[in-house]
Amino acid sequence: MVAIVIAGASGKMGRALIEATLENIDAELVGGTVRSGSSLIGADAGELVGKKKVDAPIRDSLEAFSSQGPVVIDFSTIDSTMDHLSWCVSRGAPCVIGTTGFSVNQEQSISEAAKKIPVIYAPNFSVGVNVVFDLLARAARLFGDTVDIEVIETHHRQKLDAPSGTALALGRIIANALDRDLDTTAVYGREGQTGIRPRDQIGFATVRGGDVVGDHTVLFAADGERVEITHKASNRKTFASGAVRSAVWASQQEPGLYSMRDVLGI
Repeated sequence: MVAIVIAGASGKMGRALIEATLENIDAELVGGTVRSGSSLIGADAGELVGKKKVDAPIRDSLEAFSSQGPVVIDFSTIDSTMDHLSWCVSRGAPCVIGTTGFSVNQEQSISEAAKKIPVIYAPNFSVGVNVVFDLLARAARLFGDTVDIEVIETHHRQKLDAPSGTALALGRIIANALDRDLDTTAVYGREGQTGIRPRDQIGFATVRGGDVVGDHTVLFAADGERVEITHKASNRKTFASGAVRSAVWASQQEPGLYSMRDVLGI
């Protein structure tokens, strides 16, 4: 059994991760963390999600779990994740990161941390999305420069970053398959007199509203036909289950920077 701590346990994703950990036969939930001063400190993680008590306390610091040698799963906030990653490095604990929106410097820090501990860092832990990643690379190579490519993503109103980490990953996969530089060919929204669309552009459209968990579509548009590859998530469990699967896998790995594709063997 792999000991797992959920960082940011009180949020919607944190609670989904607690449930997914309890359901995974190879994982043992030893606790979760919340911000200092939270009324949930001292509560039991099982009871937090409406389950029976499982002796997995909620604390305000990962330090409370240092003796248990856990794998930390973190889908919290950028600053919190960076703090938690530093703790993992200091304790030699593997870390699974689902937070998105990091700066270039922060991503470099994640890469540096992965020289010392196993780090699973992925824009999306859904098995279905990672299947889409694989399909997109093949589709992009087959279409080549004969189509216009657009990435459309929709998320709930509370999402903080845009485009989503998954949408950016979709764009990178396409750009790599077509030998394009995403930094110079990406267009994030259009307004006014934009002129004729260059064929090598990769467009991104972001929609925010309601409680949408996450929809992503890649449109390949040619003259006379369109192909759309779409993934729609109806609840957070699909991401949570993949993250817990990654945590179990990470517990058996040497230090390194891994993705969900490594976990799935793609």
